[in-house]
Amino acid sequence: MATTYTITDLAREFDLTTRAMRFYEDMGLLQPERTGPAGRNRIYSARDRTRLKLTLRAKRLGLSLTEAREIIDLYDSPRDTGVQLEKFLAVLAQHRKQLEAQMTDLQANLDEVKTHEKEARVLLKKLGARTVDN
Repeated sequence: MATTYTITDLAREFDLTTRAMRFYEDMGLLQPERTGPAGRNRIYSARDRTRLKLTLRAKRLGLSLTEAREIIDLYDSPRDTGVQLEKFLAVLAQHRKQLEAQMTDLQANLDEVKTHEKEARVLLKKLGARTVDN
């Protein structure tokens, strides 16, 4: 018998809210089986658990949920893994470029802050010297 999980099981395991789980389902990242009255109960498969794990890994990398879904869906398809890996590399390369640009901006901002701190210390020292001299 295949292992299955409830929404509470997976939410607890991955430290998520059930609301987040339902959102991932709405985004097409998870596709639980529906049971019970009006299909209110969700039964997640091992495949759903793996997709959730990959989704959270993609989020930690800074990928959007849409990018995560595209990549994960590629692995679900019976296509050539070369195509899948090329897509994955393309998404990662684009994300890396964005991160490098942000890092450059942050470094410039940090350098500017350091310059202002240095100038403020020099001015403060001059004010302190004036106060002592007067």
